[in-house]
Amino acid sequence: MGEKKRACCVFGHRKVPEKDSLKGNLSAVFENLIVNENVDTFYLGSRSQFDDLCREVLSHKKDIYPHIQRIYVRAEYPYISEDYEKYLLESCDKTYFPEKALNAGRAVYTKRNYEMINNSDICVIYFENNKFPSDNINGKSGTALAFKYAVQKKKIIINLFCQK
Repeated sequence: MGEKKRACCVFGHRKVPEKDSLKGNLSAVFENLIVNENVDTFYLGSRSQFDDLCREVLSHKKDIYPHIQRIYVRAEYPYISEDYEKYLLESCDKTYFPEKALNAGRAVYTKRNYEMINNSDICVIYFENNKFPSDNINGKSGTALAFKYAVQKKKIIINLFCQK
């Protein structure tokens, strides 16, 4: 019997500097997770440059490792047309809108992030933690809220901000 498959989610700041070096770090991290940590499912959000970079790097990994699944967890549009779903599936393998995010209002992105974290063993993040000390994380930052939640849930966290 094979090893248990694992899942990973990604989240990070909307703006990321040094995209080329970050892309290289992401590639190495995802390679390790796929090859050595038995990760086959990746939960992706939207609305940040970090999400876009992760989607791009994972699309290249999908060419090498066709068994991996890129799942786009929507925080907008609970119900989508077949055409829009087809468009989304050009860069991911599945998409869905979390039930707990329905009618969440401004908290929809937080609910979406919590869903991704709950479904994951590992979180790959881009979070400048020194902006938000761990004992007083700014409630206005979605990344800070997601980080705090991942810590509370005792998830493995790989922070690429620290690997610059």
